[in-house]
Amino acid sequence: MFIPLKDLNPHRTFPVVNTGLILANIVVFLYQFSLPPYAFKMFITANATIPARFPAWFAGHAPFEVTFLPLFTSMFLHSGIAHIAGNMLFLWIFGDNVEDFYGHITYLFFYIVCGIGSGLLHVFFNLNSPLPALGASGAISGVMGAYLILYPRSRILTLVFVFLVPIPAVIILGWWFVLQFLAGISSLGMMPAGGVAVWAHVGGFLLGMLITTTTRGGRTVVPAN
Repeated sequence: MFIPLKDLNPHRTFPVVNTGLILANIVVFLYQFSLPPYAFKMFITANATIPARFPAWFAGHAPFEVTFLPLFTSMFLHSGIAHIAGNMLFLWIFGDNVEDFYGHITYLFFYIVCGIGSGLLHVFFNLNSPLPALGASGAISGVMGAYLILYPRSRILTLVFVFLVPIPAVIILGWWFVLQFLAGISSLGMMPAGGVAVWAHVGGFLLGMLITTTTRGGRTVVPAN
């Protein structure tokens, strides 16, 4: 069991946007679960990404905003405590240093682009699925992909069974990506049945790597510690 807890690479500036994103997700989560059951279901249906809406839109049977706007709003929805806790932990660990690199406003755009791009890949692999897809994990996967490019040698304090071990980010993030990719490959040809949107994770991670590699150019980025 590997549970990343904290990176040992301090941020240079206060992560205003990253902190704001964490708070926004928590606020929306609290609002979701304050709703009565029927309103909760309607809220999720209206704001989660539903892949089957996309072929319906191309056929002229669904409005544009109902189809495409949830690619953004779904990034702030979560299905339960474990879902949001895991996502916010990973965003807290990796997001501050990526915000350092991009700057506050650019980091916000980067986060949104990774979230929307990862959602589109999920739609592509589940085109006729009526199941709602929700969560910040696609966008956070993009942040993780960026971190891998920028700080591969930074140490991540990780709970390994009962031991706290500082492990290089390239090992933690590389292993995580391999697990997501293999899970995605194993799901090909199967009927979608809910669960983890692994192709959103894969797509977000690769998009984050691609954007950061292009943006970084020849600059050398070193940990702050």
